[in-house]
Amino acid sequence: MTAVSLDVADLSFHYPGSHHRVLDQLSLSLASGERVAVLGPNGSGKTTFALHLNGLLELQSGRIHVDGEPLDGSRLAEIRRQVGVVFQDPDDMLFMQTVRDDVGFGPANLGVDGHDREHLVADTLTAVGAGDLIDRTPHHLSGGEKRRVALAAVLAMSPGLLVLDEPTSGLDPSGRRELAELLGDLCPTQLIITHDLPFALATCPRSVIISGGRIVADADTRQLLADTELLYQHRLELPFGYELR
Repeated sequence: MTAVSLDVADLSFHYPGSHHRVLDQLSLSLASGERVAVLGPNGSGKTTFALHLNGLLELQSGRIHVDGEPLDGSRLAEIRRQVGVVFQDPDDMLFMQTVRDDVGFGPANLGVDGHDREHLVADTLTAVGAGDLIDRTPHHLSGGEKRRVALAAVLAMSPGLLVLDEPTSGLDPSGRRELAELLGDLCPTQLIITHDLPFALATCPRSVIISGGRIVADADTRQLLADTELLYQHRLELPFGYELR
């Protein structure tokens, strides 16, 4: 996997039937290989932003460049290979009869078949600690197992930018720790959308806050989380009793 850069400028968006801007001239740049957490209250536009990054929502205003190339209709297939989005609910991504088929679905559409696909699926599942799940039915897995399989399904496409929407949702403390360790070993550029502030600190040297559809803070994660007044203004807070070290 070759990490790629991301440059978003003046991104604005409203849903059909509404004049309210969910995104309002949002701008953000990530260097190749950088890991950045996107923080913000409910309704701030985080998921809408994520869905723009591989064309799941049509661009209305502004521009998005992935590795220096514009996201437009002529390059949509390539952008979707380069930008892998892992949804908050893994059930939205798992639809085949076996884990093997789910993880192999994307590579099959890229023309990878036979032994090459089998090896790719097995190696990717092993990389996320889910090698023993290969012949299981996805919908019989636990929440943490489903999340690993969904991540494997995206990684099998060899994306250069990995976008994760609330990746710790439904995970217990050990599951969060294991996921943080796993993401630390992956090489693509990473954009992690999360309400889990300790997880952001564990995984991302840099964090931004989205509020009102735009970036209102961009700083070193530890520095940002130490600003309790800033967090309060945007309905964010560390868990009760948690102390920054």
